[in-house]
Amino acid sequence: MTDYLDLNRANWDERAPSHAASDFYHVEDFVQDPSYLSDVVRFDLPRLGDIAGLRGVHLQCHIGTDTVSLSRLGARMTGLDFSGVSLEQARTIAARAGADIPFVQSDVYAAREVLDGDFDLVFTGIGALGWLPDIKRWARTVASLLAPGGRLFIREGHPILWAAEQDRPDDLVVLSEPYFETAEPQIYDEGGTYVSADAEFTNNVTHEWNHGLGEIVTAVLSAGLELTGLEEHRSVPWEALPGLMRDIGGGEFQLRDRPERLPHTYTLQARKPGAV
Repeated sequence: MTDYLDLNRANWDERAPSHAASDFYHVEDFVQDPSYLSDVVRFDLPRLGDIAGLRGVHLQCHIGTDTVSLSRLGARMTGLDFSGVSLEQARTIAARAGADIPFVQSDVYAAREVLDGDFDLVFTGIGALGWLPDIKRWARTVASLLAPGGRLFIREGHPILWAAEQDRPDDLVVLSEPYFETAEPQIYDEGGTYVSADAEFTNNVTHEWNHGLGEIVTAVLSAGLELTGLEEHRSVPWEALPGLMRDIGGGEFQLRDRPERLPHTYTLQARKPGAV
């Protein structure tokens, strides 16, 4: 099971510079406009509420654009990721954007070992949980990081979406991948990246896992957190099913045909009991 970290890290290390240079992450917008926020964070502004002054950590932060966005909302953020190359890009982007954010390299399961103190906010964004083999261990890690009264905030691709087959020759939505967490990973060997299908890389093998929505909620509750919000959405911030989706603005995509058939993403919030 340790091999998955090396394989996946090599994949992200190789792709991070391309991601930072792409239009997808809007790095120049962050640099030129001190009020600019990522589409992912902007989508959830009504749910985030006032986070000014909170001590927060962004787990699996990649190149840090969501981390910078949360910092711009007034939170005192730290970013954590297992990819050293991604964090090099994150530090450069934060410095260019005028954000004072420490970035720490670590496997997410070891976050408690490398981060000092407790946090008022643990944030996890799109496309993070699928790289983790054990959702219960993740939830215990989150709980260990939170101060009493602290909050978990996650927006993630819906497990139904992750289970859907991509690149079909027709307009059908077909579930072909596991919905529930499995002991063994799904192993993929795919070139390119979500910002450019034509880019060429050498580290293309990844190990990934899906986690059912019930498994995620149960893991959060079993870790001692109180669920305070769960909302499913009819859009996703990239063209997750190529050829089947339309751009609806704000960086969001949804099924062209009857989007109400499919939960695209969800936002989950939970609180650690205790004094605020």
